[in-house]
Amino acid sequence: MSDPMRPPVSHDRPQAASPHSGPSRPRSSLRTAVVWEVLQDALDRRVKATGRESLDVLDTGGGSGNFAVPVARLGHRVTVVDPSPNALFALERRAAEAGVADRVRGVQGDAHGLFDVVERGGYDVVLCHGVLEYVDDPAEGVRNAVAALRAEGVLSLLAAGLGGAVLARALAGHFKEAGQALADPDGRWGEGDPMPRRFTAEQLTALVEGAGLRVGAVHGVRVFADLVPGVLVDTEPGALDALLKLEASAAELPAFHSVATQLHVLGETGTTEGA
Repeated sequence: MSDPMRPPVSHDRPQAASPHSGPSRPRSSLRTAVVWEVLQDALDRRVKATGRESLDVLDTGGGSGNFAVPVARLGHRVTVVDPSPNALFALERRAAEAGVADRVRGVQGDAHGLFDVVERGGYDVVLCHGVLEYVDDPAEGVRNAVAALRAEGVLSLLAAGLGGAVLARALAGHFKEAGQALADPDGRWGEGDPMPRRFTAEQLTALVEGAGLRVGAVHGVRVFADLVPGVLVDTEPGALDALLKLEASAAELPAFHSVATQLHVLGETGTTEGA
């Protein structure tokens, strides 16, 4: 298909670890704790609003199920659309190991031809994580995601942030590349940049609003996590928990959106109760 959701060489997303999973939480929770907290709250609110304990969730570009499987563990039915057969095979295995195979369905497809494989208007919640960076037309990708929602629903949108990449290149001493990313329309720092496109918070919120949703919340993801030396987090007692708390505190502050590695936007239908 013409719009792969992401490169076939990368099948996994960061593990969606619950922020309440205990003191032995892996470092990967730094990459997803904020998103998972917001997503779980949105799911809970949809359950209350619909009166149904089990929601229908669509995960576009869902890979091997790093978000889909934890969502299914909450009791929801999840359909994962991904262009990679290998990722879908890994999804099937992971869902079986988690005991949620009956609530997770994987189908091969992409954002451009989304409705070739799933029904329009059939989902309470749509996840669009790590997709917009790779599609030819991000606005079309968001419109398709929104068109998959029921009359009342929630869109969880996660994409690479421009500011985080600029800061990372500058701190690594690659000042010309940092400047190139700032000047480039797609936020790329050069030919060797593996990321096809990056966004500002303003660009993502404009895409969500342009597709007819209201913005319920915007969060910066991995504001500090990618800048802190791994050895510090791994060896300093209490460092992981302290960093998780710092990430959570900074995530909602607009001042930190401009330096986040990723940006998360929650889009909601006009009649959905506030975030």
